[in-house]
Amino acid sequence: MSKEKGIMTREGHSGEMGKHTPLSRRLLRSFMLALSVLAVSAGLAGFALGQGGHAILIDIDDVINPVTAGFLHRAVDRAEKDEAELLIVRLDTPGGLFSSTRDMVSDLLEAEVPSVVYVAPGGAHAASAGTFIAAAANFAVMAPGTNIGAASPVGAGGEDLPETLASKATQDAAALMRDIAAKRGRNSEKLEETVLKATAYSSEEAVELKVVDFIALNLDDLLQKLDGQTVETAAGPRTLHTEGLQVRTLGMSFTERFLLIISDPNIAFILLVVGGLGIVIELFSPGAIVPGVVGAISLLLAFVALGNLPVNWAGVTFILLAMALLFLEAQVAGFGILGVGAIISFVVGGLLLFYRSGDPSPTMPTMGVSLWVLLPTTAILVGGGSWVVMAMIKSRRAVTFSTAETVMGKVGTVTTDLAPIGTVQLTSELWTAVADNEEVIRAGEKVRVVGLEGLTIRVSKTRE
Repeated sequence: MSKEKGIMTREGHSGEMGKHTPLSRRLLRSFMLALSVLAVSAGLAGFALGQGGHAILIDIDDVINPVTAGFLHRAVDRAEKDEAELLIVRLDTPGGLFSSTRDMVSDLLEAEVPSVVYVAPGGAHAASAGTFIAAAANFAVMAPGTNIGAASPVGAGGEDLPETLASKATQDAAALMRDIAAKRGRNSEKLEETVLKATAYSSEEAVELKVVDFIALNLDDLLQKLDGQTVETAAGPRTLHTEGLQVRTLGMSFTERFLLIISDPNIAFILLVVGGLGIVIELFSPGAIVPGVVGAISLLLAFVALGNLPVNWAGVTFILLAMALLFLEAQVAGFGILGVGAIISFVVGGLLLFYRSGDPSPTMPTMGVSLWVLLPTTAILVGGGSWVVMAMIKSRRAVTFSTAETVMGKVGTVTTDLAPIGTVQLTSELWTAVADNEEVIRAGEKVRVVGLEGLTIRVSKTRE
């Protein structure tokens, strides 16, 4: 009976499970269906929020260069892709490269999303290149206490250009400004004066002269005043619904911020100097590795930074020449002429690094290496170079008779042709050497030390 009872119990249990299994499955299917519906609804809601019902805000508060131009291009693409109601560019710039300015103007004129350039906060300015960018937006708006204009070509040092030189650059910029003003319905004459006469306007003057559209106290005031207005975009007319619109800030990527930081003229100059010194130190101490690696990376970063700036490559050449002369000065151990040449070349290079002759950019502000950076860097270079040279002279003058005995007979490698004077590497040291009997010995050949004359070794070809 117990066995049968046990069987009956299991059968009864199995039967009970059989009655509830279909119901459980139906509940599970209903639950999963509900979750799926909620997930899809949430996804669609998120997609809808991402695609519209918001404005994208970016801040451009630096010199206009390829980095800022690329940032604006990315923002326009993002706003179009997300079907944003509006793209807001909060602007504060002293100007920048004309080529980058043209790119940004083109992006704003051809954008399928309505755009507004908001010169803010109070105290900000849209100078030179900024005037072109503000004029190119669907709406140009200013905060109280801001100014716009002075988009006129000047020389590298800020001086006025000669009339014949200014003509081509000015007329090219003026023609672009006229085209922008015509397309956006702004006061062409007054905007052209910012180029031809370097005129600047306060926010009140700019509104009165129809250079910009209106003044906004803040973003909320800006959105409220834009609400209901109709604009023409590359995709056709759009009526704005902006009152209470959600504003999403789009920041620069890490790469963009990094490139913008190193594109500062002073930082680019320092990177160039550190790179050159790193290579020189590596040549002083072959195998040290760290100076060479740091120097190579710094040089590469310097060239990347200089690619975003109006650089004069003659200045770069002078700075690198200064490093080469410093290295040679240490090798000849203190004649002084090469060291003086290194200092002169370095200072000239720093002064010329961003000097531009000829037809300048009509939108570029005055740019150059600060004397507060150049002079201390020169002092450090002179002090460090003098210390290295004096240390080498002292080291070599400390050569005693026993040291001379150690050097005598050593075999080394010629590093620069002995014709008859050059350099020879003995173990880890570079020595100034003179070929015995004034014979010419080529680089790479093995030589043996046959004499020591002060700081110079006398060598002859080895027969090994």
